[in-house]
Parts: sequence; C-alpha cells; structure tokens
Amino acid sequence: MKFKIQLVTQTETGEDIQELACLERETEGLESIGITLAEAKALLVTLQKQVVEQQIADYLSVRQRCPHCAQAFRHKDQHPVVFRTLFGNLEFPSPRWFQCDCQPHETRTFSPLAELFTEHCSPERLYLETKWASLVSFDLAAQLFEDVLPIETHIHATSVRNHLQRVAKRAEAGLGEEQFSFIDGCQMEWTALPRPPAPITVGIDGGYVRKWDDKKTHFEVIVGKSIPEEGTSKCFGLIQSYDDKPKRRLFEVLKGQGMQLNQQITFFSDGGDTVRNLQLYLNPEAEHLLDWFHVTMRLTVLNQTAKGLPMTFDDEDQRYELREPTLKAIESIKWYLWHGNTYEALQHLETLEMDLDAATDEENKDSVTRKLLRAVEEFHTYIANNQTFIPNYGERYRQGDRISTGFVESAVNYVVAKRFTKRQQMQWSPKGAHLLLQMRTRVLNGELEQTFRNWHPGFRAANDEKIKKVA
Repeated sequence: MKFKIQLVTQTETGEDIQELACLERETEGLESIGITLAEAKALLVTLQKQVVEQQIADYLSVRQRCPHCAQAFRHKDQHPVVFRTLFGNLEFPSPRWFQCDCQPHETRTFSPLAELFTEHCSPERLYLETKWASLVSFDLAAQLFEDVLPIETHIHATSVRNHLQRVAKRAEAGLGEEQFSFIDGCQMEWTALPRPPAPITVGIDGGYVRKWDDKKTHFEVIVGKSIPEEGTSKCFGLIQSYDDKPKRRLFEVLKGQGMQLNQQITFFSDGGDTVRNLQLYLNPEAEHLLDWFHVTMRLTVLNQTAKGLPMTFDDEDQRYELREPTLKAIESIKWYLWHGNTYEALQHLETLEMDLDAATDEENKDSVTRKLLRAVEEFHTYIANNQTFIPNYGERYRQGDRISTGFVESAVNYVVAKRFTKRQQMQWSPKGAHLLLQMRTRVLNGELEQTFRNWHPGFRAANDEKIKKVA
C-alpha cells in the first residue's frame, strides 16, 4: 500500500497543495509497522523547509513597499542565510533592497529579513540544547540531537556549549545591578507590610571543581538551596571568584519565592568567609547560623586523630596522661558548642592547645600530637570567627527547628557533582562553569521555559492550552 502525505497551504489568494512524501508499506513483519525514524526525519525536514519558505515569502510580500509613499523598493542583490532549526538547517536567499528616497536614511540599502531573523538559531533549538547540555555533557547532548532530530549536518559539542553560553549571557544581562545591601526603609515601614509568608530556610555550601588552565588546582563553586515552609524549593549556584553579582543573584531567588523585608529567614552556612559575606544584608529579619553538620564533622576528625595519641608523655622527668584527657576535652567542647556556650568552648580549646603544645615532640615533626595541635588551632580559629553565628543547637533541636544543612549537601551533589563529574576529572574555566551553573539551576528549578517566554512571548504557546485543560 502507498501513503501520500501532502501539505495544504491556505492563503487569501487561494489554496496550494504540495506532495511532501509517498510511503510504501508491506505488512510483512513487526519492523515494517508504522513510520521509521529515518522516514520521519526526512518528512520533517521537507515539511520544515516548505513552511519556512512560505512564511518568508509572506513576510517579504507585506514589506516590499515603502510604508510612507507605497513605492516598491528596488532590488539590489541577495545573499544566502542559514537558519538552524530542530528539523534541519535551512538555507534561503536574503534580499537586500535600496532605501526609498522619500525619507532620509542612514544607509542606502537594508535587508528586510534582518528584523525577523535577529538570531540564526530558532528559540526552540536553543532551548533544547541549553536544557540537555545542562543535564548531561555537551558531547552526549550533541549525540542525542543527532539520534532523534532530523539535523542533516554533524553537531559539534563545541556548538552546543557556545549556544548554552549565549543563552546564559543573555540571561545574565537581565540580572539587576549588584548592591552592598538590599535592606531598604526602616522598621516602621517593614511593620506596615502585609503579613509575611511562612519562614524560609536557606542553606549555602561550597564544592570544588578542577581548573582548566592549571590541572592541579581547583576553584570553589558555591551552591545553595532555599526551602520555604509553603511552596517549592529552589537551588542556586555561582563561582565566587568570577561572579560580580552574587548578592543580587541570591536576592532574586528569594524574591521569586515571595520574600518580604518583614519575613523571617534562616541562613545556614559552613562558616567560610565567602559564604558568610554572601548572605549578609539581604533581609533585616534574617537569622545567620553556623551549620551543626560542619561543626560536628570537624570535631569527629579531632576525636579520631586524638585516638592515635600516646597514652602518656614525659615532661621534666614527670609523666602525664595525654590521650584520655584529650578525648574528654574534645567531648566537653562538643557539649558546650551544642548548647551554644562558645565562651567555655573557646576556653577549653585554648587549654587543649597548651596541653598539646607541651606534649609535642620538637624532634618529630610528623607526630600525631603535632598534627592534632595544628587541627585544634584551626578549629579554634574557625569557632572564634563564627561564634556570633552559633546558637543553642540543643534548644533548637528540641523545638523541632533545623540545625543542619544536610539538604544542601545533597544539593551540592545534585547541582555540581552530577554534571561537573568529579569522577571523570573534568576541567573547567571559572567563566564556563559559572554560565553552565546558571542554566543548570534554571533547568532544575523549572524556570528555563519561562526565561524563553520572557524573550519570545509566543514561545511554546501550545503548552498554554495544555495547562488550561489540566486546570
């Protein structure tokens, strides 16, 4: 049997019928049932070409006369233009016309299609390339498009990367200016605001990826997750060493979740300088807390190291206990920090440093005692720098409040590790990683389609009908 597929074009002047394809089928086996992928690709390429050619012809016919005097524009020449779509790369002639003499113009000629084709890649192709390149590697995304889409030429992973970065740069250009503080007004104005939504919890943490130009070094990737009591959570990410609008980026995420200046927000972080400075001056009702997970993780390392200490040490012909008192001191420090008593915790850390220093063997620079001393000194500095962010964890825990950012640890793995593939030792430039990070978080948050709708109001208009039917 034969199947003829025709394209019927209806215009004001009449109807035109064109045959696109003729399929022959013999029902001899399961593999002959339906249309094959190769046939579907060929059909879509032909259909796309016919539709675009008809649209261009209609567009030019409306604009072939001067809008002021109705005089027809004189033809100068034409040049080929390539338009990349999901269903093939289309090449068509783009005419160049002389400007009409009835009005002054800056140039003698113009291209009427330049206003229509502001880009040489369709928005839907850019959208899908950006979406899939955010989820899998550039090479896998390119292979995916070649397998399922009727794109005649080979797609290079570099082209996919360049398209993603072009979309990311355009999105970055729409981000507002950076500010030192986003707190405006006074307490009276904040009180007068409507009743705020439920509190928002924000966790911020960092990860590391390998640097491209120096394979032995890494740079930090800051990842966070914002979880409101009501509504959907959102993740965000940035490269602190590259991004010049880190606060603005976090502020826009919170603003998109309905944040008001009289709303309670709790920020959890690991206490690092870059992370701690990022969250300041965003909201007057914000509460900044040190994540208990990072505190207890460091204490666990100290405890495990202390178990390798010798039982005793000799000092001026006297023998003193070392291991057990050290383990008890670390346990006491943990207890004081759990209850928010940073003063006693710092005092015990200082005493522990003196005891370890007295027990340190000057001749053995690699001893466990010296190693533990350095770790205790670092922890002492860490607690001293973050003591204003240490609450009474025990009280918060009994009240059912959050004390840790375990949800951010999973976000770091989800946002960074699964795409930047640490196991494969992928290497990145700060710029490339930052731009990919912005698109990946938009995809994970379900915001990429809305971004394209803001640029192209008619983008994926068919989805609006689906949403109406579901509602």
